[in-house]
Amino acid sequence: MNLEFNSNANLDEKKEEKKEVQITILPPVQNNSNGRVSEEEFSSILKTVAPGTNLRNAIDGVLKSGKGALIALESETIIPLIDGGFRVNCRFTPQRLIELSKMDGAIILSKDVKRIVHANVLLTPDSKIKTSETGTRHKAAERTAKQSGSLVIAISEKKRDINIYYKNIKYNLKNTEDIRRKTNENIQLLEKQRDLFDNYIDKLNKLELRNYPSLHQAIFVIQKGRLIQRISEDMKRFIVELGNEGTLLKTRLKEITSGVEKELNLIIKDYTKLDVKKSKILLESLTYDELLDPENILKAMAYEALIQIEPIKGWRILSKTSLQEQDIAKLLKEAGSLGEAIHSNIKLYFDIIGEDKARIFKDEIEKIKLNPWQLK
Repeated sequence: MNLEFNSNANLDEKKEEKKEVQITILPPVQNNSNGRVSEEEFSSILKTVAPGTNLRNAIDGVLKSGKGALIALESETIIPLIDGGFRVNCRFTPQRLIELSKMDGAIILSKDVKRIVHANVLLTPDSKIKTSETGTRHKAAERTAKQSGSLVIAISEKKRDINIYYKNIKYNLKNTEDIRRKTNENIQLLEKQRDLFDNYIDKLNKLELRNYPSLHQAIFVIQKGRLIQRISEDMKRFIVELGNEGTLLKTRLKEITSGVEKELNLIIKDYTKLDVKKSKILLESLTYDELLDPENILKAMAYEALIQIEPIKGWRILSKTSLQEQDIAKLLKEAGSLGEAIHSNIKLYFDIIGEDKARIFKDEIEKIKLNPWQLK
């Protein structure tokens, strides 16, 4: 077995250092009692194994060689779980890890994934820790991750798949081509949903500007908006997993979802009978299937049926003007509804927001009424 541990290694390492594309992950939180992992924290884990990193090149190399492997990142809590093997303490390269994977034991890398610390070791986590795995390697991986809070990677030569374990999370690392295909499909789906969202917004604008409350139309907008947000949230993880290859998709995702969150928040503010924050929490808790049923959205807004008696509050339409939030609040308090706020005589505005602001606002709202497309 040629591991290149010779006097020429230092020269090779200096050359490789210039080429290395390796992202350092956040240090694992030790002994996390509830095992919860934030989205930001797990995204940093995915970045570690994204295409373009040395670690991903090594993992792919192990699979191509028809071998399996168990790889863990060093931490204070994982050291007591290491038994046997030998200390390597050399610079990490994909070639070296691939060679070391020919042995049965686990490979321990430094926290920053720049050095191979140990090889051919036995991981000895507590056997009482619950695991859903059946294979010896994957059982050890899951238990070690749960006990130590470290990142552990299990590569299966039989199933030809890769699973990463971090605290209480198990994640199947997908093939780059599969992820790329899935993200492209989701982008197309998002584009269609965004077109529907914009069409529903246009209809809602026209209805509200004519002072026709339309809870029915508002529900359609909220439904499409939340679907867009749910799909984009799922896509963000795929894009992180794609690494540098996901840059263009990330840009396109931002373009498609631009303005959706702000528009949704204002519609909820205009139509909910509950506190805005509470309605948002309820809506965010809905699954894909639940979002497809308008009844669930109605309940999140505290309505029993698609009947609206209350006038439109008007925050969304008025926010399209130059008025500040405090001025909008004053205007709506005095006017009582959007209809009164945009169809009243200019003298009403003088007393509420001042003559200068009133003239500008009157001019803006008249232009909006003539050209509702300006609300986009």
